[in-house]
Amino acid sequence: MLDIMHLTVVRGGGRMAADSTKERILDISLQLFSQYGFSAVSIRDICGQVHIKESSVYYHFTNKRAILEELGNRFEMIAGGLMQRLDDAVAQLQGEGGSGISGGAAAEVFFHDYLMDDFCNRYIRLLHMERSGSEAMRQAYDKWIFEEPLRFQERIFNALIEKKCIPAADGEYLALKYYAPIYLFFQRYLLGGELTEAKKKLFLEKAEEHITEFFKEMGGV
Repeated sequence: MLDIMHLTVVRGGGRMAADSTKERILDISLQLFSQYGFSAVSIRDICGQVHIKESSVYYHFTNKRAILEELGNRFEMIAGGLMQRLDDAVAQLQGEGGSGISGGAAAEVFFHDYLMDDFCNRYIRLLHMERSGSEAMRQAYDKWIFEEPLRFQERIFNALIEKKCIPAADGEYLALKYYAPIYLFFQRYLLGGELTEAKKKLFLEKAEEHITEFFKEMGGV
């Protein structure tokens, strides 16, 4: 799993305590934002859950919007790093004699390190909730849930076609056909209510059934 969220421990009790408080503020804020929406949550709500005074929040963040921006920056780092990791694997597959990644292996990374990752899942929920009222949130949701996954999957299918692992076809169409049921299962099992292990299991079962049938129909790997 990508470990971008892991923080370097800084020597000195005061600094460590401050870092811990900041991380707690971010964690609780994302929990509340992703459950109730950004506008419905106040600084007072966050303080009540973190068990700190409002002044402690303002020591780390100028306002509630700054908390949201920090969360967004972290999500962009994680999501961007994941897509780069997958792109690198496709580049290996496209290389001379390469066999870097299969559709199933790519799905494993995408599912576990992204859609089912606690931080990413909560932030995606927040984007989903806020996209109707915020153009920036809508653009971010489109980018990280549609544009980037479809771009990467199209690259995978084109590479598999080039390697003759699957029959020749339109890579863009294959990406759409492959991803549409995945998004449906994501919406049904991972985007509403508590993200439980039971829901993750159901999502994986349905997604794996779809992937198996998809490649069976393709007559490839």
